[in-house]
Parts: sequence; structure tokens; C-alpha cells
Amino acid sequence: MGSLPDLRVPGTSAGDWQSLLDLVVERGWSHEYVEGDTPLPPPRAAAVLARPADAECPQLRVWPADGILAIFRFLGDEEIDFDVDLRELQGQGRLDLFCGFLRTLGRRLGKPVFMDPEGSYGDPILVYDVGIDRVVLLMEP
Repeated sequence: MGSLPDLRVPGTSAGDWQSLLDLVVERGWSHEYVEGDTPLPPPRAAAVLARPADAECPQLRVWPADGILAIFRFLGDEEIDFDVDLRELQGQGRLDLFCGFLRTLGRRLGKPVFMDPEGSYGDPILVYDVGIDRVVLLMEP
């Protein structure tokens, strides 16, 4: 599975990215927006997604709980991509916090949130299922 699984929310738009940015602020999660090595105030999602093709890919680093970091990369508006480090999710309490984060994100966007093994796009092992409002294990890692 690797220590850095790929998480994604497919079928998104610039509006969904903006909802994510708004959610981070509303929830009071610690966060940092960076372009290259330069921390900046988070801009509007439409502005970030309209950057030139040769520009550096900005990142939004979000700490939904102490010691849990999600790194969102603004690769395009059609999918929200992010990573977490599984080493930060050891123990049931930490896993519960992480699943709560996925649920909060999926609820806000009204979309599933998939977790694929590192480098194995499209073969999810975990999903936040909007229809049942739960995080579900699809297969054993």
C-alpha cells in the first residue's frame, strides 16, 4: 500500500475547490498555502486553478488534528487530489480522526472520497460513501 496513499474526490469543479478552502477556514483547521517554497495567504480557488500551465503546482497543507497532515495539490479542477502519511494514523483514535476528516470533506462536497494505494490510481481500498454517510473499507490493504 505504501506510506503515502493517494486520496481523491473525482468529478469536481473550481467551486468544489473553493468549498474545500472555505471548509478549512470554517473548521479552524491549521493550514498553510504554498507556491514553491513560499507561504502565501490562500487565494480564491478559481485564481489558483487558472495559473499558467508551466507554473509550480501550489499546495494546501491542512492539519485537521494534531499530527495529521493532508497535502492537497491543485493539479486541476476536475479532481481534488491529496495525500496523507499512514504513519500519522497509528491507533484507532487517530484512524477515527482521519475517517471523520474524510466524512466532513465528503459531506461538504456531496461526493465520495477515495483512497488508493500509493501509485495505484483507480483501485480504491477505502471510500467515504455519500449514500450511507460512512467510510467503508473496500478491500484489505
